[in-house]
Amino acid sequence: MKFGTDGVRGVANTDLSGEFTLRLGRAAARVLVDEPHASSVVIGGDTRESTSMLMAALAAGFASEGVDVARLGVVPTPTVAYEAQRRGAMGAVVSASHNPYRDNGIKLFAVGGTKLPDEIERRIERELATLGPVGDHVGSIEFDPDHSAYVDHLLRLLQGRSLDGLRVVVDTANGAASGLAPSLFSAAGAEVTAVADQPDGRNINDRCGATWPETVAAEVVRVGADLGIALDGDADRLIAVDHTGTVVDGDHIIAICAEDLRSRGELRDDTVVVTVMTNLGFRLAMRSAGIEVIETAVGDRYVLEALNAGGYSLGGEQSGHVIFSDHATTGDGLLTGVALLDIVSRTGALADLAKTAMTSLPQVLHNLVVAERVPDVAEQLAEEIAAVERRLGDTGRVLVRASGTEPLIRVMVEAASADEAESAAVELISVARTRFA
Repeated sequence: MKFGTDGVRGVANTDLSGEFTLRLGRAAARVLVDEPHASSVVIGGDTRESTSMLMAALAAGFASEGVDVARLGVVPTPTVAYEAQRRGAMGAVVSASHNPYRDNGIKLFAVGGTKLPDEIERRIERELATLGPVGDHVGSIEFDPDHSAYVDHLLRLLQGRSLDGLRVVVDTANGAASGLAPSLFSAAGAEVTAVADQPDGRNINDRCGATWPETVAAEVVRVGADLGIALDGDADRLIAVDHTGTVVDGDHIIAICAEDLRSRGELRDDTVVVTVMTNLGFRLAMRSAGIEVIETAVGDRYVLEALNAGGYSLGGEQSGHVIFSDHATTGDGLLTGVALLDIVSRTGALADLAKTAMTSLPQVLHNLVVAERVPDVAEQLAEEIAAVERRLGDTGRVLVRASGTEPLIRVMVEAASADEAESAAVELISVARTRFA
């Protein structure tokens, strides 16, 4: 197995076995430790039935290389990142995020809770292939279920303010934040209704959570809440719905947060970092607001790299990964939830905030299966892409790229109307089919 855009992932106990996971822990320990036999790692995971097995294997792998292990139990990914930062430790998460329960995955954090650059992941892969015998140094494994420091960290974002009077529905996707999220928002003063908060090992992300906002939307309308928030399985991202049940995606959430931070002088350099998949409507809204937009490749790790390189304070993805770099080393759905609820509490209804923050332009996405990957597909179709972009003008955008993991060509078009976007996407797919399929 190899690292993808967010760690290693596969079918649990098949692609991702206990044996492989133990070896991965050993390899990671050898590559990531600064001083052998003097390092520690914090490990957490989600609610899948395979997670406890894989966490045990991962812990054994680290310990066999002399690393002390603190097992945090079932916790969100950002909790692990925070604890790694707070303790000066490495971090590891067993979770497949928004995938079905049969899948699982492993995400690794460097000392201090930062995601690994590509070169470090390649070094771990090489170490996996050449692992030799272990030595005589054995690390300890301790269970450490106290997450109060992380909760206090999230509540500090409110700077003493309360969410009193705000009625919110919280969908935890039957995942890692099932026990933590409802109590967090209650502690912040909100009146909380929790849904999808009864994990059984197999119902994680099952018709709930950030990838299925219909569940939280229906409950918001049923109970008459002010808004709803939906986390994914490992709680590193969040999608919201307003009081009518209308979805407020990551683009809108980032736009709302950017304008709020700027109004309070906390949007560093009046700049926000997003990916190439972010809607053109976001870019137009930020231009109108005088906020600069920096664009990265798809993946929150690339957003993080740009945030760190420029010292910026906010970035994220349309999918709901939002990164407040002054407060976290990774995307954090719970932190985003606290920030969004705070803005609503201070300024007004989410529906109004979303409407004024930006207007999404129609976006059409088509995939074309090809015999083999075409990494330079955009360069090869540059003339055709330019012709479409000229026709669309300032209210249109074209993105043609190769999938990072599959033999697919992805064509995304945004335009002033859905029909115009669809027509342009079909045109480019037809050209690509003639050229590559």
